[in-house]
Amino acid sequence: MTNPKLPRGVLRPAAAAGHFELLSRAPSESLAQYVEFHWIVRWDLRGRSPHEQKVLSHPNVHLIFEEPEPAVYGVQRGLFERRLAGAGQVLGVKFRPGAFRPLLGSPVLDLVDRVVPAAELFGPAVTRVQQTVLGGADNAAMVAAADDFLHGLIADRAAGPDLDPAAREAAEIVARITDSPTLVRVDQLAAEVGLSVRSLQRLFAEYVGASPKWVLRRARLHEAATRAEQEAGIDWSALAADLGYSDQAHLIRDFTAAVGAPPARYARD
Repeated sequence: MTNPKLPRGVLRPAAAAGHFELLSRAPSESLAQYVEFHWIVRWDLRGRSPHEQKVLSHPNVHLIFEEPEPAVYGVQRGLFERRLAGAGQVLGVKFRPGAFRPLLGSPVLDLVDRVVPAAELFGPAVTRVQQTVLGGADNAAMVAAADDFLHGLIADRAAGPDLDPAAREAAEIVARITDSPTLVRVDQLAAEVGLSVRSLQRLFAEYVGASPKWVLRRARLHEAATRAEQEAGIDWSALAADLGYSDQAHLIRDFTAAVGAPPARYARD
C-alpha cells in the first residue's frame, strides 16, 4: 500500500504507510474559508493483524463520516489512537481553526477531548448523508457529497458565506503559531497579535477549543517529531534550543509525555 507524504502528527509514518492509505482533497472553493481539507482513509487488513495508529492531533475540529455513525471530534489534547481492522474507509472534514464556532453555536471549548455523534449537533440529515458519502463510487463523489451537506449547513447556521472577523482572527493566529514553532510564550504571542493575554485566551476558548499555551506546545512537538522522523544523528540539545526549550531534559519530558516514548527512542523506532 502506498501513501503520499503523510501529514505532521501521524506518528511513525513509515510503518503507517504499510497499513492504510491516506489521501487529502481540497473542498469546493466556496467552502475554503471553513474547511482546510477533506481526508480519506482506506485500509484492507483482512488476513492481517489490526493496526494501532497514533496521531499527535492539531487544533482542529473534524466531522468524520465513519461506521457506525458520523461523529464530530473536538480538539484532542492527548495522544489520539485509532484501531484499524478488517477493511473499510472513512471521510473526514478538517475545519479551519475557528471555523466550526459558527456551525456549533457555542464555544468550541465545549467539544475539547470529546467525540459527539454528529446527529446530536446537526440532526438526522447528517446520518442520511453518511450513506451517500461512504457509498461514493470514487474520491470525487465522496467529497462532493460532503461538500453538498456543508453548503446546506453553513446556509442554515452561519450568518453568511464569509467567516466572522473573530473566526478569521483565530485562524490567522493559529497559522502564525504553526509557521513559527520557536514561538513559545503566550505573552509574546499576545504582544505580536495586539491582544491582551486574557483576550487571547478568551478567543481561543470560544473559537479554537484549546488554550494558546497548548497550541504553542503542540506546534513545537510536531516539529520535534518531524525532525526525529526525517533526520539521522540529531543533536537533541541543539534541537531543544531551536524550539525554545530551557534545556534538553525539558524537551525529553515534554515529548515523552505527549508521544509515549523519549525522542531518541522514537527516532530509532
